[in-house]
Amino acid sequence: MIHLTNITKQHGSQLLFQDASLQILASSRAGLVGPNGAGKSTIFRLITREEEPDKGEISCAKKTVIGYFSQEVGEMAGRSALDEVMAAAAEVTDLGEQMREMEAAMGLPMEDEEMAALLERYGNAVEEFEHRGGYDLEARAQAVLTGLGIGPDAYLRPVESFSGGWKMRIGLAKILTINPDVLLLDEPTNHLDVESIVWLEEWLSAEFKGALLMTCHDREFMNRIVNRIIEVAGQSVTTYSGNYDFYLREREIRREQLLASYRRQQEMLAKEEDFIARFAARVSHAAQVQSRIKKLEKIERIQLPPEQKVVRFDFGEPPRSGDDVVRMEELSKVWPQDAGQGRPSVAGAKDGTGATTGEQRSVFGGVTGVIRRQEKIAVVGVNGAGKSTFLKVLADQVTPSSGTVSIGAGVLTGYFSQHSMELLNPEFTVFETVQAVIPTGNIGVIRNLCAAFLFQGDDVDKRIAHLSGGEKSRVVLATLLAQPLNFLILDEPTNHLDIQSREVLLEALQKFTGTVILVSHDRHFLRQLVDRVFAIDHGAMHTYEGDYGYYLRKSAEDTL
Repeated sequence: MIHLTNITKQHGSQLLFQDASLQILASSRAGLVGPNGAGKSTIFRLITREEEPDKGEISCAKKTVIGYFSQEVGEMAGRSALDEVMAAAAEVTDLGEQMREMEAAMGLPMEDEEMAALLERYGNAVEEFEHRGGYDLEARAQAVLTGLGIGPDAYLRPVESFSGGWKMRIGLAKILTINPDVLLLDEPTNHLDVESIVWLEEWLSAEFKGALLMTCHDREFMNRIVNRIIEVAGQSVTTYSGNYDFYLREREIRREQLLASYRRQQEMLAKEEDFIARFAARVSHAAQVQSRIKKLEKIERIQLPPEQKVVRFDFGEPPRSGDDVVRMEELSKVWPQDAGQGRPSVAGAKDGTGATTGEQRSVFGGVTGVIRRQEKIAVVGVNGAGKSTFLKVLADQVTPSSGTVSIGAGVLTGYFSQHSMELLNPEFTVFETVQAVIPTGNIGVIRNLCAAFLFQGDDVDKRIAHLSGGEKSRVVLATLLAQPLNFLILDEPTNHLDIQSREVLLEALQKFTGTVILVSHDRHFLRQLVDRVFAIDHGAMHTYEGDYGYYLRKSAEDTL
């Protein structure tokens, strides 16, 4: 369907691709991977013709409809959520209107040739209308919105009343609804909860028949959806046939094979160069020397791709806490409702109770239990169930409506949320920010800690103001794990992190000998880390005494 052949592309002084090629075939499912700045987003923009290659050719089958979802959804205003999604399929709607006009024209008298031409146009229009899913357009738009967590009660809400994260869902719904031939998705699982991610998996697997190319930081999502990986790295593009886990294994095998070939070639070159050096001055060996010089000139030298350095950092042993880290007795939280929008008011936080409108919504209630030392607990539940509020209560950021939270002896708490990134000093560098929390650490220790969270070389001198959301997350997490804390409360620590960064954090938390309770939508992360699950459902808290896989099995049994 789409072919990029011998593409060369340069941004300023940075050469992204040189003679790179890739194909997007009909019905294929491909994941696009590579380090930040390697050119993944440029691949998308080349396909959509937002950018042109410096050299090479891009070919696309005629009438191919391309849908592109990026993290820049643009301004949304003046429509309801459903109308905004429907507006993305304006061409399909216009085609339906043209069909109705042609149907009306068929009832009028006309010449046979004119009628034959009209029938041909009408037939083409019907075929295209069916192909684009025009007959069930509104039903599809509603189903997609609902699947992404925006139910019927919110279809008619003004789109400008939604927060940024929910607008991203509406933007994704627009692209899915147009049912394109080629679907380009740039981080589609950002801002989605687990339920919406599972729905998107099922929709892409069962409903979508076109070709898919996507970037994604959710490892499990990638493994379930894609059957090809396209790696962008080292100014080249390499295709692997398999899912993400297969790609990791195959890449290592290929690298070992390349390294072995490189070593053999280096040994051969060394012998030839040694022969040339020893006999270059001898007339009797002149022909042999010249022959070997020409041979070396013709040999294509094997180039090793730059190796991604992974620095390990041994975090200090946190001080031991008591065996009971947190005790909860009949804990509950009720938010006052905002009468205008029917949404919980922000009043009631620790810094003030605020006025209520009379109506209240229970977030969770009757929670009694104990968090024990060295447990790693996941808090799960549908979007809006109160997971973040529960963590805030544990972190003493929000006052409970009733009940008590008792922190155990010797417990030193660290709390991470998306708000934590806003507390960073924008004028500090990465190095200065980390140094501030371990002032007694020497330069080597601080640099190793920064490197463990993927800030290497000159990256440590970047100012916080110039960092991306993912980079800021890594800084905050590094400062947390550098401190002598033994109880970590983490609200969406994997948001904005790429797969490599998530693996770094996962390994650090697996080695952490303190206690962890967290909310995350990354199922691979939860499977590899937690040994207990708290599930918030309709205001009640259910405890599962097992890992994340156990929770999934038991919760599935409970719904039967």
